[in-house]
Amino acid sequence: MSDSARPEKAAFKELESLVRHLGEELSGFRRRALQAEARLKEIDTAATSGKPTPERLAALERENKDLTRRLKAATERVNGMLERVRFLREQSEAAQ
Repeated sequence: MSDSARPEKAAFKELESLVRHLGEELSGFRRRALQAEARLKEIDTAATSGKPTPERLAALERENKDLTRRLKAATERVNGMLERVRFLREQSEAAQ
């Protein structure tokens, strides 16, 4: 009986291959876990130092743009109302 015909030898090679792939997969999971831990530590450090995270900074910039746009629109409305009041005051003074 040759070595290649022995079922336990084929099973051992298959098991060896599975263990190797499992080790590679485990290595990938470990690498990802370490990256996630480092990112979490960075976020935690930023939160405790008062420095905003990149995500929070982007959100604040969006909010600032929106508030600036709303302030400009409100300023234009107020200026329009002031012009109307001036016009009405002139009309009232002219009628007297």
